[in-house]
Amino acid sequence: MPAPWQLCFDDGHQQRYLPDRQSVLRYVLAIAGKSASKRFEVFAESAPVRLADGTEGGRTFELAEVIDMSRPGEAERLQAEIAAGLARESGREGLLSPPQSPTVEVRGSPVQRRTR
Repeated sequence: MPAPWQLCFDDGHQQRYLPDRQSVLRYVLAIAGKSASKRFEVFAESAPVRLADGTEGGRTFELAEVIDMSRPGEAERLQAEIAAGLARESGREGLLSPPQSPTVEVRGSPVQRRTR
């Protein structure tokens, strides 16, 4: 299935297609410091184009939001939205649990935890 979110940045010279809003926010936070422009346009997939004969002609995207990383507090707002999304996914509201140690105790000996 094609990614339903499109992110345009660097004055339209760069674009990425991402699977969900959380991915869009994480990507913006990751590249904001390296990007030539601090303005990111977020588009959500909308209804497909209908050709004159009634068939679908392709995908369309509608502007959903403009993220301007030069605004004070914008990075914190994105981080808070990501944290709220993670809390909803885990079925909990409020604070997330602290990060786990990279090792686990298995029968008395430490074993490296597998991470992505």
